[in-house]
Amino acid sequence: MDATGLPWAAQCAGMAFSAFSLCVVALAVVLLLVRRWPWCSCHVCRAYLTGSWAKDFTNLGDWYAHLLRESPTGTVHVHVLGCTVTANPSNVEYMLKTNFDNFPKGKTFSAVLGDLLGGGIFNVDGDAWRHQRKMASLELGSVAVRSYAYKIIAQEIDARLIPVLAAAADTAAVVDLQDVFRRFAFDTICKISFGLDPGCLEREMPMSKLAAAFDAATRLCAMRGAAASPLLWKAKRLLNVGSERELRNAIKLVDELAAAMIRERRKLGVANSHDLLSRFMASAGEDAVDDKYLRDIVVSFLLAGRDTVSSALTTLFMLLSKNPAVAAAMRAEAGANGGDASSAAATYEHLKGLHYTHAVLYENMRMFPPVQFDSKFCAAADVLPDGTYVSGGARVMYHPYAMGRMPRIWGADHGEFRPDRWLTGAGGSFVPESLYRYPVFQAGLRVCLGKELAITEMKAVAVAVVRAFDIEVVGDSSSGACAPKFVSGLTASIRGGLPVRIRRVKK
Repeated sequence: MDATGLPWAAQCAGMAFSAFSLCVVALAVVLLLVRRWPWCSCHVCRAYLTGSWAKDFTNLGDWYAHLLRESPTGTVHVHVLGCTVTANPSNVEYMLKTNFDNFPKGKTFSAVLGDLLGGGIFNVDGDAWRHQRKMASLELGSVAVRSYAYKIIAQEIDARLIPVLAAAADTAAVVDLQDVFRRFAFDTICKISFGLDPGCLEREMPMSKLAAAFDAATRLCAMRGAAASPLLWKAKRLLNVGSERELRNAIKLVDELAAAMIRERRKLGVANSHDLLSRFMASAGEDAVDDKYLRDIVVSFLLAGRDTVSSALTTLFMLLSKNPAVAAAMRAEAGANGGDASSAAATYEHLKGLHYTHAVLYENMRMFPPVQFDSKFCAAADVLPDGTYVSGGARVMYHPYAMGRMPRIWGADHGEFRPDRWLTGAGGSFVPESLYRYPVFQAGLRVCLGKELAITEMKAVAVAVVRAFDIEVVGDSSSGACAPKFVSGLTASIRGGLPVRIRRVKK
């Protein structure tokens, strides 16, 4: 026994374990190099591994868009990732509809996100997915739920969002609009989904432990997906070091806070509650569902309803700052009060008739989709409609961000922010594009069930803010406002936020 009081045998065992751990990490690196680097010398894989693509492109998505524009088929292989990337609408339709069963999420995807999403709807296939989707479809399609949700959205706009922006305008303060929208969306989705109010958009801008932990967890899970080999993150998870240790701590906090939320919901009762969690619990039988199942639902709702909405609103006002004529046209279409002089939020019926505003939202998401890519796995060897062979077990990624930058889909002006490209119906009415050409909300059997609710929320916020304020992007973000640098994550967020100056619209 030495001065530490530990037996020599225990010390030796500890040293042996440390040495073994280092050997495992070293082996993972060696296997990565042996399996990947020497066997693929193509320019695409070299650029990915060395990061040389960053010399010419702001974001990885911009590099993918360049590669896909250059490809005759709109499809490329990134061998080092074992991945086929496509921006070909025919391939997207084949994967999401025609041969849907051969392109599941897959075990590899489930492993990457499993610690965070568990058995939630975004991370499962087969019967588990069908069951959750059926339940979600029934609830989200309910008139009562939509009415309840819009009432909450309007209340949050009136009571929190507009006062926060007004205070910034009156004090000439620079605010991070991305942070404001993230707080707004988090409060809103928590109220709609769980009947609970975290109060993130109060004037004091309090920090939410759940929001912070959720941000960290999604960012770190995205890092797993971007790794050249899963051996790297799996080795770190085994050793509980680095990013995997941080991820474990973040998910532990998410689990604790989700459990507290579920306990509170059970305590308050579900019989007369309209929030989505209560309706799920009531429809399945409150005592028939365990807390783990409910926890996965909570996390899925947060992922679907918070980050996607805030991402789309952030890039929308980034674009409007550079295109004031579009903001003016939205203001003119919305009118003075949208049917309710007592509220900053327009009525639901008024929003439905705003075709130009609808087109602006879709054009924004064409250029900056909240979810920039989505991956599937090819269960059995297949040939895509463009002739691309995909081996069994290979990853296939379709890329909405790149698809919005393809001249063969959108024409030579694909790089221009032009909402009127969507107004091709009678009297200049909005006409949607095929979801396989515009898979921002996915398509086919996995099309987003919350699409209409999300669009309504974005529309309500956009109209309320545009009617009351002019938004000007400032600082370093101003010069590159339409070429933002995105943080790696499951949804798109701008590195450094979106600092803006707000001015009241002159009446």
